Amino acid sequence: MISLRSARRTTTVLAALAVLAVSGPAFAQDVSESHLKAARAALNSIKATDNYDTILPAAAFALREELIRKNPDLTEIIDKTVAEQTIALAPRRADLEHEAALAYARVFSEEDLNTIAAFYNSATGQKLLSDGPIVTRQVTQAADIWQR
Repeated sequence: MISLRSARRTTTVLAALAVLAVSGPAFAQDVSESHLKAARAALNSIKATDNYDTILPAAAFALREELIRKNPDLTEIIDKTVAEQTIALAPRRADLEHEAALAYARVFSEEDLNTIAAFYNSATGQKLLSDGPIVTRQVTQAADIWQR
């Protein structure tokens, strides 16, 4: 079951990358370069796409494991091919960053994005990023108790 889920995830990631490759140039015309730069700065400040760094390695690992499970006699070829394809796809990670920046630029003004970046790059913003999840858990626990 896990392998099927992993294979589906791999297929989804590859399909998303293909869509990004085709749609990226058309969407880029909607946003100025300075607006896109502000969006990238905001994304970097909130670490919005950091958790996506593991998508490609995880998908490659899952695909490798599934292929080897089905064809153990081809382990060497599978290892080599999956590694080569993973390396070939790695530069496409920038496409995801670009698409994320476009999404933010369509929702937030350039001024908003600059304000977001300035706040989250400040000491208070960094504290909110690091300690915010802890506070959220505590508030959720309090709400659960209150609900009971």
